[in-house]
Amino acid sequence: MNFLPDSSVVSGVTPSANFDARKDSRAPDMIVLHYTGMADAASAIVRLCTAGTEISAHYVVLEDGSIMQCVKEEARAWHAGTSSWGGETDINSSSIGIEIVNGGHDLGYPDFPIRQIAAVIALCKGITLRRQIPKHRVLAHSDVAPARKKDPGEKFPWRLLADSGVGHWVEPAPIVRSEHKMLGATGEQVLSLQRGLANYGYGVLPSGQYDGATMDAIAAFQRHFRPERVDGIADHSTLATLQNLLETLPKEISFA
Repeated sequence: MNFLPDSSVVSGVTPSANFDARKDSRAPDMIVLHYTGMADAASAIVRLCTAGTEISAHYVVLEDGSIMQCVKEEARAWHAGTSSWGGETDINSSSIGIEIVNGGHDLGYPDFPIRQIAAVIALCKGITLRRQIPKHRVLAHSDVAPARKKDPGEKFPWRLLADSGVGHWVEPAPIVRSEHKMLGATGEQVLSLQRGLANYGYGVLPSGQYDGATMDAIAAFQRHFRPERVDGIADHSTLATLQNLLETLPKEISFA
């Protein structure tokens, strides 16, 4: 069934059959950005809108900057899958999902065209204003599902979005030769790192053990906030960037 778009920057509506009601009538206070990871926009839209695929998103942003809406913002689109952020596990109920047409890591991972990014910025600015979504809750799919997802990936220009008022960002600390924590390390420094990740929102359990889940979260953090090198290693640059982000969060935010 067709509907009127929620955003004035939407080019057209292609309704998806894949949605349900937000749990407890939850108002969305988060945006999750994805890439489609498919060969072209048409294939992605068909997959997102066809009954039975059990996948959808509220919006799809094409390479030319046009925007399709597939699910009303008031409804729960099925875009995040198994995921968590800040202790919440039903990310679909708390978020608006935006798919950005891009082949992704498995299909050459092309650069995002500037007109496409301009459209993402315009769409996100409208949503954040209408929904009063905090900057630190504009996130990557990889942030909320670090063990499973890489999108929208290290090529996505988060800095440019932040310069336009969308998302939380600090200048990444420079990469220097330093001690770093790797898989298998244990101790208070690892525990402090895990608490910092959890305080920002990542689904990491502070255990003092640098396990696979911690490494996945670090890689996701790097893709978003320190994209120059994505290796899952908590080097000085990663730790300093995380600390700077935590210090610029609203003071009432704490999840760990």
